Amino acid sequence: MGLTCQLECKGVPPPLAGIPWHSPGHEQGVTLGTDTQGDTELTQTSSKMTSSSEYGAHTWELLLKVEHQLKDVQKEFFLPVTGDLHIGGLMLKLVEKINVSQDWSDYAFWWEQKKCWLLKTHWTLDKCGVQADANLVFTPQHKTLRLRLPNMKTVRLKVSFSTMVFRAVSDICKILNIRRPEELSLLKQSGDTLKKKKKKDKNSKEPVTEDILNLHNSPVSSGLPANPGLYSKTMTPIYDPVSGSPASSTITWFSDSPLSGPNCSVLALSYPNCSPEMLAEMYQPRTLADKAKLNAGWLDSSRSLMEQGVTEDDQLLLRFKYYTFFDLNPKYDAVRINQLYEQARWALLLEEIDCTEEEMLIFAAIQAQAQDSTCESEVDEVEAALSNLEVTLEGGNTSNILEDITDIPKLADNLRLVRPKKLALKAIKSYWFIFRDTSISYFKNQESAQGEPIEKLNLKGCEVVPDVNVAAKKFGIKLLIPVADGMNEVYLRCDNEDQYARWMAACVLASKGRTMADSSYQPEVQKILSFLQMKNMSSQATSDPDSVDMKPECFVSPRYTKKYKSKQLTARILEAHQNISQMSLVEAKLRFIQAWQSLPEFGLSYYIVRFKGSKKDDVLGVSYNRLIRIDMATGDPITTWRFSNMKQWNVNWEIRQVAIEFDQNVFIAFTCLSADCKIIHEYIGGYIFLSTRSKDQNETLDEELFHKLTGGQE
Repeated sequence: MGLTCQLECKGVPPPLAGIPWHSPGHEQGVTLGTDTQGDTELTQTSSKMTSSSEYGAHTWELLLKVEHQLKDVQKEFFLPVTGDLHIGGLMLKLVEKINVSQDWSDYAFWWEQKKCWLLKTHWTLDKCGVQADANLVFTPQHKTLRLRLPNMKTVRLKVSFSTMVFRAVSDICKILNIRRPEELSLLKQSGDTLKKKKKKDKNSKEPVTEDILNLHNSPVSSGLPANPGLYSKTMTPIYDPVSGSPASSTITWFSDSPLSGPNCSVLALSYPNCSPEMLAEMYQPRTLADKAKLNAGWLDSSRSLMEQGVTEDDQLLLRFKYYTFFDLNPKYDAVRINQLYEQARWALLLEEIDCTEEEMLIFAAIQAQAQDSTCESEVDEVEAALSNLEVTLEGGNTSNILEDITDIPKLADNLRLVRPKKLALKAIKSYWFIFRDTSISYFKNQESAQGEPIEKLNLKGCEVVPDVNVAAKKFGIKLLIPVADGMNEVYLRCDNEDQYARWMAACVLASKGRTMADSSYQPEVQKILSFLQMKNMSSQATSDPDSVDMKPECFVSPRYTKKYKSKQLTARILEAHQNISQMSLVEAKLRFIQAWQSLPEFGLSYYIVRFKGSKKDDVLGVSYNRLIRIDMATGDPITTWRFSNMKQWNVNWEIRQVAIEFDQNVFIAFTCLSADCKIIHEYIGGYIFLSTRSKDQNETLDEELFHKLTGGQE
């Protein structure tokens, strides 16, 4: 019976959905209908009892509850049924029994004890396992939900509580004009992360300052079919008259959507930062264990909201779950870019991701510029910037490789090689390095470069991490190269910014299997130089900190407001701001996202796990291309496993253990202690699914493949 229930939960909407059911004969108090055998039956609606002569040999009574807002209409009905009655027939009998003329097409049966929907209307009660003790509730499939967006704005809209969360998120993103919905999901906040808010206002369901945007009347939210051409790239982008930023072109499809009027820029704009007092009241993770709590509440994408205990008007968080932002285009993604920028901004302000002091000041300067650009409303400047701007962000983005195969460039320089302390004690030595194709070879000196190298490093599939401190003139590149038992760490030290930019760009491309002949090499070099220029803060501020009306505490995390006085912070932010003062709004947000992506901890979601054979707990970091085992006490990485080396993964649902097999007979298994193991299983499968996307797919998703990779076999 349990298995049958689960199959039902993954059913399809009723075939009668979208067709109003009206009951004739309402005025006379009599309902005329057709039973499952095709015979006409006449039932006196005022009668509450049915004579025994009407019962068949195997007829039994079933209690049905109806959720409605109708006055003077009962909410519980006893219906005589047989085991061979199908769900659609039961719905028809109940609607006739209710005898109220209204649209019942969105209603379906929810089985309370089994916590599942009965959506396959052609299945019989026997096949579903429904017996006389079943509590079936006839309830709308679309219900109101409150969503807290990455910019901390709350929207109220109607969402399907019966479809799988993956499909529900896709429908939500259509309402909000966010492309690539597969990158987002719904998160339920844990009690620990809400404690600070509750201390401030225990009785209020909503934060006092919250302004809710009601979108529950939009076409998709009301359960109507979405326009199939919703995200066509042939649409002309439009620009918001207030901010000058490009509003999502999908708005033009929603003539009756709440987002098509004055609210069109609400989700595409950033608003003034919250006060330091409000920031102090919000949950800030202090340890890796605290960060693990943030990721414990992801909903299962293969089950419906109702199955996971979500009730009407509950509040959930809509967040970017997978950190692979595919085809991020300023012309069509105003809302998506802004929400991504906001998620990154709050992650830094609440210290969910670590960065250096120098980096925090740069992030603060970009925020200040984004805020200034929003207020200035310079439409012409943004249009001009967009016409010349081609931004490609990392994260699964594939581009055409235009290479001259007869002449692939190479780099040759004196660099310093630094081996980790585990292998040698600060072994820093200068060698002659040659970068050719996707490999680095190094020699004792330039003269010996014609012979065999000391070592050749193949960078395909490696991880490239910047190790830079501009103030200290340190320009390092950290390479994590996959080997059988984890990762081989190699550090390269460059002499100056120009050398670093050329070698760093080559390493980044090589990690993706591309050479310096690729058309993106020079733009990558310029992007790195531009970022270094931002870090190279001028010693002379063009503005007097005393004359600037800035609240620096709103742009940095609490750690730095405790360390510096307000005037000191203002002066340092202004210094960093000089190099980016000419950026447009969209450029500033994209630069912020790029800088966020360059942080070592970017894209890591943490979970507390116990590895098989271990006697202590560890932290598992899940990223878009790898898993990292981290020591919980010190925070140091122990071992890294790349998805590219993964052969298979599965879950033992009885003991809730995830088992993964890699190349070269490497096998790991662990149980998850801070969340359900299904969440990690879905993370791995989800990232593998996202890696299959390509631009020729015309933005259509293989939903079946997603569930095959993430659903598991419970």
